[in-house]
This record gives sequence, C-alpha cells and structure tokens, in this order.
Amino acid sequence: MDIAVFQSRWEKLLTPFQVDLSVSQRIFGELASAYATVGRFYHTLLHIEQVLKTIENLKLVAIDLSVIQLAAWFHDVIYEPKAQDNEEKSAEYAEVALNELSIPLATIARVKTLILSTKTHQASPHDIDCQIILDADLAILGAAASEYREYARGIRQEYAWVTDEEYRRGRKQVLHKFLQRKRIYYTSELFVTLEERARTNLQREIRDLGESLPIWVNFPN
Repeated sequence: MDIAVFQSRWEKLLTPFQVDLSVSQRIFGELASAYATVGRFYHTLLHIEQVLKTIENLKLVAIDLSVIQLAAWFHDVIYEPKAQDNEEKSAEYAEVALNELSIPLATIARVKTLILSTKTHQASPHDIDCQIILDADLAILGAAASEYREYARGIRQEYAWVTDEEYRRGRKQVLHKFLQRKRIYYTSELFVTLEERARTNLQREIRDLGESLPIWVNFPN
C-alpha cells in the first residue's frame, strides 16, 4: 500500500469541509500509526482500504457518502482484542479528531452513530448509510477462499493470547451468529454478489475449527 496515495484519499475526503491542512496531516499521521500498532494483523490500514473500496462501489445508493467514509476511517482506530469497548472508544476518538478539524457537529454525531453500529452489526431497514458501512466492514466474509483464509489467520494472530480451545469455542460462536442471520448483507448489491460465498466461507472455517488449528496460524513473538 502506498501511504502517500492513502493520505491523498484522506485529504480529498476532507476538501469539502475546508479543514486546516496541518491539522488534517497530523490526524492522518495519528490514524496511520494507530492502524500500524504492534499486534494488529487484520485491523490495519489495508482493512480500511478494503472497506473504503466497498463503500465506493455502493456510493450510488448512499445518502451521505462523506459521513460513511469518515466513519470507515475511524471505526477501528481503537482496537484492543481484550477490551469490550473498542467501538465506543473509537467513536470518542473520532469525535475529538473531527472537532479539531472543525467538522460540523451534526456530521460528527452521525459518524459516531455509524461507528457504534459496528459493535452489534445491526442496522435499521431505513438507514441505508448504516447498512453500507456494516456491509463494507463484513465484505471480507464473502471474499475468495484464499483471501478469507488470510483474514481468518489475521484474526487468530490478534487473539494469540487466547488458548486454542478457548479460541475455537469463541470463534465458532461468532461465526454461527452470522450464519443464523436471515441475511448477512443488508444491501441488495452485496447480498447478490457475496452472500452465498460468505456462508460457504463461514461454514468451512467452522469445520476447520472443529479440528486442530490450521498449520498456517503463526503466533507473534
């Protein structure tokens, strides 16, 4: 990933808000550092890039594209696998940063709402922007099998402190919850293109977790 290109995307997103460039650059640096924190293997800038790409593909059905994109940038800025309040802290972080950028308060409030929605992954049937960010966040579930395996590997590495038995049990519970949903993806676009493959990927991982952990799981030092 070219960090300069990524920074250019960030600055382009903020252009309509006429923000102070020096503040924008500083906050971008903070975001980049946060997503590069030691111990992150999946929740990195690459994940943000993938989320933003999916949002771009859904822009024609979005109500407020810039709000969705801002929420995407901040939704995993705080990520501690042992914590239960990452979404709340990410929303708080976004509020502080966006206030420093003098983003309108209504926009900040909406960004916070979208970030918090990623905790439960539940969206109102009338909130298309919330549906878009949730679908973009879960687009990886419908990736090609090889890419999905890399995603699963990254998640396991982020939970390296959990024993194999505990991880298998907890991870399978998470995967089963997604499979029990009537549909994983809210938007018709992702439902049509990714739903079937996502369910296949989830079922395959559950089968793998029923046995010994795959040999491609590498634990960080």
